[in-house]
Amino acid sequence: MVGAVPKLRAEIRADRTKASGRRGRALRIVLISALVPMSLTLVQCGGAPNPATLAANSQANVQVVAKTNPQVASGDTFEDRFPAPQFGERFPSASESFLQRQMSDFSPKRAVQQQPEQAPYKVASLAPQVPYQRPAREDLTTLVSMKSSAFPYFGNNPASDAPFLNISKGDRRGHRSYSGRVFWQDETYNDSRVLMHVPEHFDVRKPGVIVVFFHGNGATLERDVRDRQLVPQQITDSGANAVLLAPQMAVDAADSSAGKFWQPGGLKRFMAESAEHLARLTGDPNSARAFADMPIVIVGYSGGFLPTAWSLEVGGISDRVRGVVLLDAVYGEMDKFASWIESHRSGFFVSSYTHYTARRDRELMSMLRQKGIGVSEDMDRPLRPGSVVFVETGDGITHRDYVNRAWTQYPLKDVLVKMSATPALALTRVAATSSSASSR
Repeated sequence: MVGAVPKLRAEIRADRTKASGRRGRALRIVLISALVPMSLTLVQCGGAPNPATLAANSQANVQVVAKTNPQVASGDTFEDRFPAPQFGERFPSASESFLQRQMSDFSPKRAVQQQPEQAPYKVASLAPQVPYQRPAREDLTTLVSMKSSAFPYFGNNPASDAPFLNISKGDRRGHRSYSGRVFWQDETYNDSRVLMHVPEHFDVRKPGVIVVFFHGNGATLERDVRDRQLVPQQITDSGANAVLLAPQMAVDAADSSAGKFWQPGGLKRFMAESAEHLARLTGDPNSARAFADMPIVIVGYSGGFLPTAWSLEVGGISDRVRGVVLLDAVYGEMDKFASWIESHRSGFFVSSYTHYTARRDRELMSMLRQKGIGVSEDMDRPLRPGSVVFVETGDGITHRDYVNRAWTQYPLKDVLVKMSATPALALTRVAATSSSASSR
């Protein structure tokens, strides 16, 4: 019995060895069966996708999208969403080249005024050539901020000798007008810009004149003086060798305050500073002296009578003022106008009026006649040194449109034409012929 036990154990071990062998063979068969399809898949990864398989996958995706988002799926194909890039989008054609760009190409660009195209001419030729001429220039019209402009103003009102800014609300300061209305400094009296205009034909080397235009109530330089009243255009169309300065007064407000032009020497400082700006605007810094000595014609429309009157009275350079034009503007200050007319007989004075200012214009005419100064009541003749003209306009002429239509259409243009036609004034020469000036 003892000897039989080892034999049994040996048989058991033999059975176990056979069983484990069978399990090993089975495991190898299973592994081989799994690895063969996987190897075939890996082989396909190195080649192009099967078109049929890709189409089937795409169709499956479309069906999925159609179920989740019908709006996108309808009529929206793969090509619609992912169009194939064209050759021309990746490579330039024979007539193109790669455009080299710097970082500065992506920075904001300043507007550059386009220069007029010059007429072509031959460099060398035996045939006679037309002499080279400077290309035609364009009018220069711009807004320039000036320290000596009417506003901001923090001084006194000379009418009351009280501070001009006579009301405050928190940190804001304002001016209560005679009508009781309050205008705030940061809205109405804070614009220091001046509208400057130089016609294309202006020549600083010739006798010229500076027109200073004081606009009326409820106006801005761009909307009214430039675009509605066409003051720069009238200067150009007159053909006169003249430039324009129009300071912004109270911004779009029913107020005639004169600001810095109330102050003694206010006009003198304004003209001195503007001479430097005009010289830079015309591109000739050496012309500042010419602008500083150039005669002045002041034009006051409506509420512009107040800065006009004070500029004549305390401006400091009344002798440079060779002409005054009031357009429905005699609302007061008759003594200042009469005083300047009496003491400056080499200049001219024109006042055109409607029924709004008729009473005061007639009062001013009476004051002048009492001083022995002759007065004309029509604009049919050229302006001469000492001319004093009052023109009443009839029905149908509105105060709002008076700068464009008074005794004639474009009255400022008419004044400059009549002034330029008088050699005795020696103010300006007409830069364009009469026919061309009248046809513009």
